[in-house]
Amino acid sequence: MNIDKANAALDSVYTADTPKALAEAYAAWAATYDSETASLGYLLPFLIAAWVARHVPSGEGPLLDAGCGTGLSGPSLKALGYRDIAGLDLSEDMLKIAGSRQAYSELKQATLGGPLPWPDGYFRAFFSTGVFTISHAPASGLYELVRITKKGGHAIFSVRDQVFESGGFRDVFAELEHNEKWRPIEESPWFRCYAIAEPEALVKTFVFEVV
Repeated sequence: MNIDKANAALDSVYTADTPKALAEAYAAWAATYDSETASLGYLLPFLIAAWVARHVPSGEGPLLDAGCGTGLSGPSLKALGYRDIAGLDLSEDMLKIAGSRQAYSELKQATLGGPLPWPDGYFRAFFSTGVFTISHAPASGLYELVRITKKGGHAIFSVRDQVFESGGFRDVFAELEHNEKWRPIEESPWFRCYAIAEPEALVKTFVFEVV
C-alpha cells in the first residue's frame, strides 16, 4: 500500500540526524515521493499558493521555493500567473524531478542553515512548506532566507508543531523582529498537513514582511 510505504519513508526522513543522512533518505524516496505523499493527503505544497497569492501580486517575482523537493508547488503558482520561480533543495534527485515540471526558472542544490547562493535582497518573496519540521531545516535557516529577500518582500512558510518551541523558532522570530529585519503580517491556526493520514501532525503558516 502506498500509505504504508509513505509512512516508512516519513520515518526515514524524520529520523535522519545529519543533512547527509537526510539527503540520502530523500534520494531513496524521490522516485515515489509524489504518489506516496498524495496517498497521505499531503496538502502543504498546494496550499502554500493561497498565502503567496494573498500577499504577492500575480506576476511579481522572483520567488524562491525554499526546500522545493520534487517541485509540487511550482506548477500551482505558475497556473496562478507567477513566472519567475527559483527552487532550492538539498537533494539532487528531488531537484531533477522538480526540473521536469517546467515551472522553475532556476534550481540550485543548497542546504538551509548554511549560506545560500543568491545576493542580498534578490527575491520578492520566499515560501516554504514541510521544511521546518522534525530533523529538517533549523530555525537558523531563516536568517539567510531573510537576507536574500528584498525589503518590502515576504517570508511565507510553515512550521511543524513539534519543533516550534523545541527548535527555537519563537526565539528566531523574536530576534528578527527585534533587529528590525521583519515584521509579522499573518499567522494561521494550527492545521493538519495530511488530509488522510497522520491526524496529529499539525503545522502553522507564518507570513512576515521583510523590512
